[in-house]
Amino acid sequence: MVSIRTPACFLLQGKFSPKQRSLDGAPDTSLSYNWPVLTDEDKQWIIERLEKFGERLEEKFMERIEKVETTLLTEFHKWASPVELRQRSHAAALRAHDAELESLSDRLKNLEGR
Repeated sequence: MVSIRTPACFLLQGKFSPKQRSLDGAPDTSLSYNWPVLTDEDKQWIIERLEKFGERLEEKFMERIEKVETTLLTEFHKWASPVELRQRSHAAALRAHDAELESLSDRLKNLEGR
């Protein structure tokens, strides 16, 4: 057992193990409170659980990103369709005005040329 006189810093820094003797020189054969007790199997199980959790988190994150992208593209399409129609109608109106302006310009040149 770890002696009461064992400084906590030795336990925290890993400088004292149950195979060593306590600081008062008595043999120490039992595990002390809060001694590392995880086996390799325990550690592997924890690692597997954390990996599975990370994979599930990544899947949910990717699903959320996909949903946001889809929503964003849908809203952009809703906005862009009327804008494109207005742009086309304005372009057609401008072409008509250009043709009319050219016609008036030609008529004015003919009148001036007389």
